[in-house]
Amino acid sequence: MAHGGAGAGGAEVTRQARAVRLGPRSLLALVLVSAVGVVAFTWPFLAPPHSTVNAHAQDAPWLFAGLLALLVAVVAATISESGLGAKAVAMLGVLAATGAALRPIGAGTAGIEPMFFLMVLSGRVLGPGFGFVLGSVTMFASALLTGGVGPWMPFQMLAMGWFTMGAGLLPGRDRLRGRGELALLACYGFLAAFAYGTAMNMQGWPFLGAGTTTIAFDPAASVAENLASFAAYCLATSVGWDLGRAVVTVVLTVTLGPAVLRALRRATRRAAFETAVTFEDRRPVNRPT
Repeated sequence: MAHGGAGAGGAEVTRQARAVRLGPRSLLALVLVSAVGVVAFTWPFLAPPHSTVNAHAQDAPWLFAGLLALLVAVVAATISESGLGAKAVAMLGVLAATGAALRPIGAGTAGIEPMFFLMVLSGRVLGPGFGFVLGSVTMFASALLTGGVGPWMPFQMLAMGWFTMGAGLLPGRDRLRGRGELALLACYGFLAAFAYGTAMNMQGWPFLGAGTTTIAFDPAASVAENLASFAAYCLATSVGWDLGRAVVTVVLTVTLGPAVLRALRRATRRAAFETAVTFEDRRPVNRPT
């Protein structure tokens, strides 16, 4: 077993096994769907005024929602095919069910959404490939559980996949432990909670329609004018919720993080994801007499 360098307490740290190792095909699929996702979220700032896209401003969110649903499913299937074994599927099911059950707590009131801290810690321990699938599946399951199915759901699945995958890409996965790791995860969770809220604002903002309010998306306005309107929209509608989500994520990461990280790492070691499952043949052997 390979070993990393000394951790925060000076002890050697065993290299953490990944539940899913991204191969070239799954990595390419992930990059492509992320690129399409960026366009799907930011198209109001990419399409010039009076363009064909802006002429169908009310239809574009629905079209992108359908496209993202298909692409996220393709990426999840590709990653699963590349190495999501039976033990990883079991871990995925447990964590996704736990995250989906945590989401209704607070119902998003004032940003009380404890599932985000679990996604951060799970992505950190289990890696970016598993993290993307976990974030997407958890958001899908929680939408079914809470009745939150709509054109926003594929955007939520992709944004949560990015959110959880990002935690798996943080540095020092095999070496950093203790307070340093908690500080890193808390900072990431704080910033990523705002990024998630901003991304989902981009998804919902075009639905307002020009003329309904002064902070609505206007297809005929310039990029600068729409950026100013979007900033005002975020300040007026979501800063309080995003701040609450960020603070709750930090508090839970600092207080519950050590115990949850130990539990996840212990489960990962016992699962031995990188060891193939074998079955022993226990059929009786007929020996010659």
